Amino acid sequence: MAVLNPPEDSNPLHAFSIPMRVRFRGLSRREGCLFQGPAGWGEFSPFAEYGPRESARWLACAREAAYTGWPAPVRTRIPVNASVPAVTPETAHALVAASGCTTAKVKVAEPGQSDACDIARVEAVRDALGATGRVRIDANGAWDVDHAVRILRALDRYDLEYAEQPCATLDDLARLRRRVNVPLAADESIRRAEDPVRLRVAGAADLVVLKVQPLGGVRAALAVAEACGLPVVVSSAIETSVGLAAGIALAAALPELPYACGLGTIGLLDADLSDAPLSPRDGWIEVRTPSVSPTRLASHAAPLAPWAERAALAHAQLEYA
Repeated sequence: MAVLNPPEDSNPLHAFSIPMRVRFRGLSRREGCLFQGPAGWGEFSPFAEYGPRESARWLACAREAAYTGWPAPVRTRIPVNASVPAVTPETAHALVAASGCTTAKVKVAEPGQSDACDIARVEAVRDALGATGRVRIDANGAWDVDHAVRILRALDRYDLEYAEQPCATLDDLARLRRRVNVPLAADESIRRAEDPVRLRVAGAADLVVLKVQPLGGVRAALAVAEACGLPVVVSSAIETSVGLAAGIALAAALPELPYACGLGTIGLLDADLSDAPLSPRDGWIEVRTPSVSPTRLASHAAPLAPWAERAALAHAQLEYA
């Protein structure tokens, strides 16, 4: 099975670069490439710091989308949360109020910002959602255990649904879980773990956050979910609608989906590569596969050579795995 269409084919790689509306995960632009196969379009957009071995999983996901397709869905729409970057409380309140969502995920532990900034942002989001809304936070593994204990106790008044990756390692998550009442979700420690079952053995989390590109595709992510044996939240890696469609396919195929998913992220990009983006409405996204607009692809085109090289190096890792 070919991983990419050859240069003489009518569907080569298409590299893209799209501005972000707000800096997120340190990014001001989202970059990657698309390619097309008999099953549709696939997106390959590993972050810049990822080498060939880690990027290979992202390529496997794109190849699945383009050449294999996804398992049949068991639901027709997916509940999603609003995503709140490390912005001011006023901006956070406005984002959530305008989202139509009843759940919001708030970025905390941003470098250069204080705990007081995080608390104020969470307070604003709680106010925007009201007493019945659900607030979750994401620290991207930035805190040590003692710091996490302090901040989670301070945030307890806002009735957190869960804290995503407050500490970096499974061992620290397990230690933290014994000291706080807030449920903990594992994200990075799942994506980079060679053995996801260790999460269950370690007792490190109450639920897992799965991102389909970093895990190697929908089927690979379903296998991880089964191995972990914990409730799942499906989240995006800030993709275009092509990449988001794979995350939605995962959420649609899971036997159970008890939490809103972090897939309503297309609004973080200044543009999309589809004329019909996978945008949420009233806190839900329909399960569908968006088309790719040649005009939009051309208007956001980026140099191809770097992405062709990254894809080739990642493909070599898949070939010799």
